[in-house]
Amino acid sequence: MAVSTSEINEKSRSGAAALAGKQLHMVGIGGEGMRGLAELLNRHGAVVSGSDCLSSPATERLKHLGIPVIMGHRPGHVPAQTDALVISAAIKPDNPEVLEAKRRGTPVVKYAQMLGTCMKGLRAAAVAGTHGKSTTTALIAYILRCAGLDPTFVVGATAEQLGGSAAVGDSDVFVAEACEYDRSFLNLSPKIGVILNIEEDHLDCYKDLGQIEEAFHSFASLVPAGGLLVTKEEDRSVKRATQGVEAPITTFGLSRRAAWQGTNLTSELGRFKFDVLQEGHRYGSFQLRIGGIHNVYNALAAVCVCDHLGVKPEQMAPALLSFSGARRRLTFKASLSGITVMDDYAHHPTEIQVTLKAARQMVQPKRLWCVFEPHQHSRTRFLLKDFAASFGSADFVVVPNIYFVRDSEAERASISSKDLVDHISANGGRAVYLGKFGQIVRHLKSKLEPGDLVITMGAGRVWEIADEIVRWLGSDSQA
Repeated sequence: MAVSTSEINEKSRSGAAALAGKQLHMVGIGGEGMRGLAELLNRHGAVVSGSDCLSSPATERLKHLGIPVIMGHRPGHVPAQTDALVISAAIKPDNPEVLEAKRRGTPVVKYAQMLGTCMKGLRAAAVAGTHGKSTTTALIAYILRCAGLDPTFVVGATAEQLGGSAAVGDSDVFVAEACEYDRSFLNLSPKIGVILNIEEDHLDCYKDLGQIEEAFHSFASLVPAGGLLVTKEEDRSVKRATQGVEAPITTFGLSRRAAWQGTNLTSELGRFKFDVLQEGHRYGSFQLRIGGIHNVYNALAAVCVCDHLGVKPEQMAPALLSFSGARRRLTFKASLSGITVMDDYAHHPTEIQVTLKAARQMVQPKRLWCVFEPHQHSRTRFLLKDFAASFGSADFVVVPNIYFVRDSEAERASISSKDLVDHISANGGRAVYLGKFGQIVRHLKSKLEPGDLVITMGAGRVWEIADEIVRWLGSDSQA
């Protein structure tokens, strides 16, 4: 017999363990975050199954863990004895499996609601922000694990050093990525809240930056008076969003005003060393394996959280030095025949800008080729000018068709990749539109030279191009 939504909320007081033995069917199970939640629920003893529209490495991993995953969305995919249907934020109300669950009277629960259930009763840290959530969440979990404080965690990306995107730990600490899309993060129950930054994004569900700040204010207000809110000092939107919240606030940044200040920064091939001052007093010295100034900020946030959870700076330092990052975050794929291939998840103008700059510093290529797959027509339309200005560190930009997800057909018809290419060119960049991946692979094969760097970017499947180029380079080097 299915549990009711109110029963799920009641059970949330005791966390995910209360769901042991329950049949949970997850629609969109291969998505970022959903797959981690699926692993977490599975390891807590829930009977998990799922469906997705496309096969992927994520769905194959879930199958390997014994979680049945069916391709496509059909009413018959919902198991007969399902206690609750868990859906990602991308799943629409007219999804056949959602309609079937409602016909049966089976509760339909959003991803973030179920994640909030898992956090109840634990020392939970929720990491929010427009950028950097996955890296910072994974870094916090990694530091805690290295320090012997075995956390439960859910990250919206796979971290190889953590063994995946989720794990059930033996301690009472829970670390989770908190997404602002559709105000999902308002379903969480954090004792520690992190706001890395706030910018315009997800304008298909927010009217403007003001509404986004209001949502982050509501998120910050979830943190109780006995908890802690960790925020970026230099971000004006973050300051506005956290005015009047009940929880105590500590700040991080490179400004002297930051309670946790990164100072004395030096870099070698884009990887930074820095000291940390806590309220003006020396706290420790750290070095990062992952590149880019943006990751200094992410590391500072992680240091704040881990210190609050009782980790010492001397325990953090070796973890920061050895942390290799989350998958598809400036991921090195190969260097063959003098050509380097990297891949990244960046799909927002600011992410593109800082990632390209970091990649150039790390590799120092003769020429940098960026293959950028825009994600969502609405995001491309709303942020078109910002996107066009974000490729300054690239010598050449190649743009396939926009990855179609969540938007309406009317939105799809309103803008194309050709529009983005025209704006990049008008900004002085060298860009070309090649709609299909096969065209792009052939184009790169005809143009690449020793000393070049190719970086694929986007939240869709653009990584397939990177993999194909690596295969080509590998076969070419063995010829």
